[in-house]
Amino acid sequence: MPHFTSYDEAELSYRVLGDAATGWDRPPLVCLAGGPARDAAYLGDLGGLSAYRRLIVPDSRGTGASPPAADPAEYAFPRLAEDVEALRAHLGLERFALLAHDAAAATAQTYAAAHPGRLSHLVLLNPGSRLQGELPADAREIFESRASEGPWWKEAHEAVRLLEEATDMPEIRRLLLRAAPMAYGRWDAPQREHAAQEGEQLNPVPRAGFWQGVDDAACDTILDALPEVAAPVLVVTGELDAVTGMRAGEVVANSFPDARLHTLKGTGHYPWIDAPGSLTRLLRDFLSS
Repeated sequence: MPHFTSYDEAELSYRVLGDAATGWDRPPLVCLAGGPARDAAYLGDLGGLSAYRRLIVPDSRGTGASPPAADPAEYAFPRLAEDVEALRAHLGLERFALLAHDAAAATAQTYAAAHPGRLSHLVLLNPGSRLQGELPADAREIFESRASEGPWWKEAHEAVRLLEEATDMPEIRRLLLRAAPMAYGRWDAPQREHAAQEGEQLNPVPRAGFWQGVDDAACDTILDALPEVAAPVLVVTGELDAVTGMRAGEVVANSFPDARLHTLKGTGHYPWIDAPGSLTRLLRDFLSS
């Protein structure tokens, strides 16, 4: 697995997906995993997108094949944005397209604020809006609206309640699997297989450090710079996303001068699992613009 050297001499790993016949003549798409701090393997190749565009998928500090941080402060998303810049320099890219899922949207927005001229396109997939200081309640509303979908709902509802007070990591993993159906548009074999891997992809220490030391003033500085981002921005939400909902995407899109907001019908928090063809077409069209 290839590595790059970041700003503090840390050797961080990344994967390259795709081959020379599929889009290597275009700038690659760098893909940031969310969680926060979930192993990037859960992204797969975003539902087959690597057939059309070379994907660069880094392992953030303390996840995948990247070593733990020497200083816990390095897990905070503003520092992770510096790792993205180091990766860009390592790849020799003047400009590139950046995609971030879930919590990694905070890292991507921080990067865009600090290096707006480096981005050709920015995709924020199922983002939360904690950076904007807002926590919309519609994810809960979506979850409650799905109570009639099947027997999974009651078990997931109970698991969500128990997760609020769980501290034992093996128990948290078991509860996450019970609650997993709420994150998908349906609960079929591909969704079950994807969800079964989550427990082993969690990294509690980097997760806990993601927001550490990031105060309101730091968030305001990032947000104040986003109107200067000239690159095209696409914010994607899932109609049935009971994790981050849809309103958070609206809040995030409004932080940019001309962002496009698109909701994928029938999808949850992982649209490349629920509707890989729809997501791939959407991203292909956007990245080709």
